[in-house]
Amino acid sequence: MRVGIEVGGTFTDLVAVDGDRIELRKVPSTPSAPDRGVLNALNDSGIDGARVSDMVHGSTVATNALLERKGARVAFVTTAGFRDILFLQRHDRRNIYDLRYQRPTPVVERADCFEVAERIDAHGEVLTPLDLEEVKKYLLPDLKKGNYDAIAICLLSSYVNAAHEEALFALLEEALPDAVISISSQVTREFREFERASTVTLAGYVQPVIDRYIARLEKSLEALGVKARLSIMQSNGGRIPAMAMRRNAIAALFSGPAAGVVGAIRQVGRSGAGNLITFDMGGTSADVCLVTNGRPGISPDTEIDGLPVRTPVIDISTVGAGGGSIVWIDDGGMLRVGPTSAGAEPGPACYGNGGTVPTLTDAHVIRGSLRPEAFLGGTMKIDRDLAIEVFKPIAEKIGLSVPEAASAALRLGAANIVRAIQHISTEQGKDPRDYALVPYGGAGPLLAVEIADELGVDRVIVPPNPGVLSAYGLIASDFARIYAATHRFLVDDAAADRVRAIKAEMEAEARADFETFNLGGEVQIDFVADMRFVGQAFEVPVELDARTLETLDAATLEDLFQQAHHRIFLHGGTAGQKVEVVSFRLTATRPIDGLPAFREKASEMERPAFTTFDTGEGGLREAALHSSSELPVGQAVTGLALIEGYSSTIYLPDGWTVTRDADDNLTLERSRA
Repeated sequence: MRVGIEVGGTFTDLVAVDGDRIELRKVPSTPSAPDRGVLNALNDSGIDGARVSDMVHGSTVATNALLERKGARVAFVTTAGFRDILFLQRHDRRNIYDLRYQRPTPVVERADCFEVAERIDAHGEVLTPLDLEEVKKYLLPDLKKGNYDAIAICLLSSYVNAAHEEALFALLEEALPDAVISISSQVTREFREFERASTVTLAGYVQPVIDRYIARLEKSLEALGVKARLSIMQSNGGRIPAMAMRRNAIAALFSGPAAGVVGAIRQVGRSGAGNLITFDMGGTSADVCLVTNGRPGISPDTEIDGLPVRTPVIDISTVGAGGGSIVWIDDGGMLRVGPTSAGAEPGPACYGNGGTVPTLTDAHVIRGSLRPEAFLGGTMKIDRDLAIEVFKPIAEKIGLSVPEAASAALRLGAANIVRAIQHISTEQGKDPRDYALVPYGGAGPLLAVEIADELGVDRVIVPPNPGVLSAYGLIASDFARIYAATHRFLVDDAAADRVRAIKAEMEAEARADFETFNLGGEVQIDFVADMRFVGQAFEVPVELDARTLETLDAATLEDLFQQAHHRIFLHGGTAGQKVEVVSFRLTATRPIDGLPAFREKASEMERPAFTTFDTGEGGLREAALHSSSELPVGQAVTGLALIEGYSSTIYLPDGWTVTRDADDNLTLERSRA
């Protein structure tokens, strides 16, 4: 049995696959103790822990620790003269017209920033040696007195020569056994000092939180009889054993959204679709990602709460438009949706847990696209009267009826998501009409067709059990790790040999790590060079496969860069402009043994043939009701209809048809008539 459990902002989802048998559970998340939600899901499902052979977990623990500023007490140690690097940051302004603009606040206080006398230049040459006796005399007493949970070390140019960081790490690890020590040369080996300093500080900030969380979770799983190895999902779309996550918790920041993308690619790929716009609409936000030829974009960095994080992540754009997003009126009298969410506690008003503000979920219940008696297969009670009550003040302020106000809120929520999709497609030179929209999450399929209409997309593919697809993505993901390192040099006659040598060194490190993880099996290697014209500010990724590397020379390397540069910027620079290699990224992947089947959960509830649907445009209509697990394979069903499943409902308007295929994917298309 393979089990994936994903902790979201509103629900904790479980998917268990045992041959042809599938078990699904959605239970309310417990933000104050996320591991309790995991145990609730396991207990509620009745799974025998002894039968679990593979357990994969994704959570928002690291993300929440940063956003809520509930991480560890961390000290920052850097080279003399660079103590204020976390506060100086970059000379940019995110909001240029905001007269009260403040830079993002670091997670460490200035009083907790310390310096050591040492200096290594950009070529790795030691200019000022590190004096460990001086460290013992001056730095160590301050760190002991501060009683820090974690210490983050970022010394200048350690990405090219880590000798000083490693020596300092060894000394502090022995002298401060109760503190977690993080060094930038292990967390991120790439240049740009502020980004490295920010990343290692954030890593130190969340590492003790993750360590304690994983320890509690492993102990609880053991008590339930689960002896399978626990793996944790990373932001890059690959999983890693929990033991490895205890040295690099920063890699798990966006594990939930990444798992959803992997699940969508694996499941929808069964139906032959490779160009996808994935759209995950859960309780608190909507995450969109562009997938081309079955591969999502990987960004070398991201940011959280305005602070840069130099770690590989699936290129996902997020907007505050989830099912729990709050509907409100701004100071100008305009209707707004999000980004604030009602979350899991108390959640939308219709949940009956004390929610007092209107949300998009309440709007669906008012419209009729969510039937109270069918929510989560009828296992969770929904109160339509509570939804109507909280929407009345909104309707009165904008002069509409309650159903009209609910429909307006849903259109606005869809518009927010359309803009997010345009950001990752149209603004990047990609036509969304060349892709299929893949909605999932509990709220995604309800708005999918409205979003497709706005984008001009003719095909929507809804995977089975879309409300728990992220949990499926956990067990469908491969073991993977991305290694990155900065090596700057010009593209000349010696460049090709140097590229091959760096690749061999990075590959050897990756294979050694995978042996340490005791994963076994064949490890696949992908290799990318980040290149640029000399003087250019940022780099362009250039893929280098094994066959290309065998015969690589300077002319081929430059030509590959020119092609990649032209695809993005539509020009290849000026004649004779020099090109340089800046950094390298190597992805090591150990594929899982067999992709687990994912079938639609059979419906266990009775439903009438039709339901009343309020269009919000002045009238009631009858919509046909269907069960997603009972649609005949290959037979088209036309709208207006609701397609209900355990974890989600599909809204099918007029002019669209839905067809179920042999893999239980539902394809929605514009009716040719």
